[in-house]
Amino acid sequence: MRLGRARPAFGAFALTLGLVPARADAEPPPSAIVVSEFIYDRAPFPSAHASTVVETRDGLLAAWFGGTAEGRPDVGIWCARRSSTGWSAPVEVATGAQPDGKRLPCWNPVLFRPSAGPLLLFYKVGPSPREWWGLLRTSRDEGRTWSGAIPLPPGFLGPIRAKPVELANGELLSGSSTEHAGWVVHMERLVVGASPTSGGWTPGALASASAWHRVGPLNDPREFAAIQPTILLHSPTRVQILCRSRQGVITEAWSSDAGRSWSRMSATTLPNPSAGIDSLRLADGRFLLAYNPTTEGRQKLEIAVSDDGKAWHRGVVLEDAAGEYSYPALIVSQDGRVHVTYTWQRQRIKHVVIDPARIDGSGSRSGDR
Repeated sequence: MRLGRARPAFGAFALTLGLVPARADAEPPPSAIVVSEFIYDRAPFPSAHASTVVETRDGLLAAWFGGTAEGRPDVGIWCARRSSTGWSAPVEVATGAQPDGKRLPCWNPVLFRPSAGPLLLFYKVGPSPREWWGLLRTSRDEGRTWSGAIPLPPGFLGPIRAKPVELANGELLSGSSTEHAGWVVHMERLVVGASPTSGGWTPGALASASAWHRVGPLNDPREFAAIQPTILLHSPTRVQILCRSRQGVITEAWSSDAGRSWSRMSATTLPNPSAGIDSLRLADGRFLLAYNPTTEGRQKLEIAVSDDGKAWHRGVVLEDAAGEYSYPALIVSQDGRVHVTYTWQRQRIKHVVIDPARIDGSGSRSGDR
């Protein structure tokens, strides 16, 4: 992830271009949402959740888990590709089939492309989040075909829900968490692609315990029951995580050494109804956070914007109606537009494209409504 330059102040543009403040009766600014669509209308499964999205050389690729219902044995990982003609039909790319013929549910796929190496698909398999384990598949043809399942070393789960980030040295930093002894956050570093002598992106290297490093726990679940961290890079060494919690707020922790050590977890001013979140940094230096801006329910889904990762303001309203809209995933494509995928009513996955230049961010402060 490359860090962008700081955004020039509006006043500098105004003086240069001779702009004057808009009148009170001026037309409202155009919507930041430029595309809003479902990834599919019909599928061979009734329930879908926990989407992830990545840009490939051939367009967008999205994945999610789908089946009869979350936690059922028939739940697998499904993918669809978006080209100039729209989204392809969903295709199942991973199941929880076991050697003895038993099938277990799949959970929380995460797609990511490192700057060097194949496309990565992390996911979990197991009867529940308290007992699941981490798996990884790779693709060298933009997600059309995938390798067999590569088990992660014991004790490692990979990115638990939100995408990892690539550090300046080529290491992947992932936010992870466990739920078997309370909700506890930790971080995982994958160093397999960071050195020519590390073995490369081979199944053996990816499954090697020497390629994975763990930091944490980062919280005491008696103070903050937190999981599913999303990562914001402020500089090559300064890193922030934002986490889902059971305390009605989004929590945070900070690192000043590229994720090797962390501050004590604390509460932000952002509400959270114990629901998944995602974040990213724009090329102009601003930060975006997709989340449910409430302490109860998942009826509202919004994107907040911040200049420093601390003070957040309402940016884009994605959903505000009865039902569930949850587990957003955020990326920035090569053309600078922001892509969001999220669960729509537990029935389908929705895709929204946003022009970040139209995100004002001067509205109400998130958490103060």
